[in-house]
Amino acid sequence: MAPAKNFTFICGPDDFLVGRLAKERFEKLAAEAEADEFAREVVNGFAANVSEVEAAVNRFRDAVQTVSMFGGRRVVWLKDVNFLADTVTGRAESTLKLVEDLQQILAAVNPADTAALVSAAPVDRRRAFPKWCEKNADFVLTGGEGEGASEALAGAVLTEAKVIGVKFAPGAVELLLAKIGPNTRLLMEETSKLASYVGEAAVIEEAHVAELTPNVAEGDFFETAEAFFSGDLKWTIAALHRHFFSGGDARPVISALQNRNRILLQVRALVDAGDVRVGPRGLDGFPKAQAAHGAKFVGATEKSSFNLFTQNPWYLGKLAGGAKLPTLRRLIDNQQEFIAAFEEIIDRPDEQEEVLRELAVRCLT
Repeated sequence: MAPAKNFTFICGPDDFLVGRLAKERFEKLAAEAEADEFAREVVNGFAANVSEVEAAVNRFRDAVQTVSMFGGRRVVWLKDVNFLADTVTGRAESTLKLVEDLQQILAAVNPADTAALVSAAPVDRRRAFPKWCEKNADFVLTGGEGEGASEALAGAVLTEAKVIGVKFAPGAVELLLAKIGPNTRLLMEETSKLASYVGEAAVIEEAHVAELTPNVAEGDFFETAEAFFSGDLKWTIAALHRHFFSGGDARPVISALQNRNRILLQVRALVDAGDVRVGPRGLDGFPKAQAAHGAKFVGATEKSSFNLFTQNPWYLGKLAGGAKLPTLRRLIDNQQEFIAAFEEIIDRPDEQEEVLRELAVRCLT
């Protein structure tokens, strides 16, 4: 049997996932130790500067060195540690020295007397301390990194749904991630909301997500853009009416249409060049196209409609495959129409809905 580790270290890129898992582990450790409220202690590890790092490390040292009042095993949690990241505070020489002190404190913990738990997000795993923790602690990495982050978010959503007692139909989770983005808290709230909506049906369909979930990730007016690029004039007019009935403005709608059109222009160019093909599973050949052309997008590495390769591949497949992909000429004409509409609402500020209705008629008939 392997010897017990001195402490538990839970880390990852997402503070919500790390914090939730750490809370569960803390409660489990407290139950195993039969620790009452006097034997439990939580130390806040969030620090905005070196002085706060020092204060957190000192409080944690005092906590793990304190003897239980009634002689039982203590449980101490250093939570929300953020000074292990690649930040100004995390890189400071004084912080690095304090992290060495923290390592010495953890190495000296007697697990028979104290169950120590540290949770940190984000963490620069290239540094010596996280590597030491991997070897010497009960080490848990949650949330994934890089491409694995999306899979981890999908896993968190599915786990939440299972706890609530509902399921996601094929494509529904992917659409939820595309609309919300990497905001774990909001994903959990949306899952709960969707679960309440489906009720006894217990299956969240893709249509439910499309109808009820705001497109937070893109800042997009999802219904209007969906209707317009589906080629459905009646739906587009109705979506515009709903937008303006609730006091909306024309500019963000035009911006949303331009963003979608910009993405489709790039998809159309790749399709015409033979680099990708719109298939039932999305854009076939997309990774190869990204390898060939991704480096050309200088200065547009953040998620943006100006860089096709910063978009969610599943989302791109939905955009390109949801309706017949417009021709390059039609997409270029769309851009000209959007510019003209923007100029027209400056001259007709009190007729914004009419301007966009006329735009829709011109483009979709």
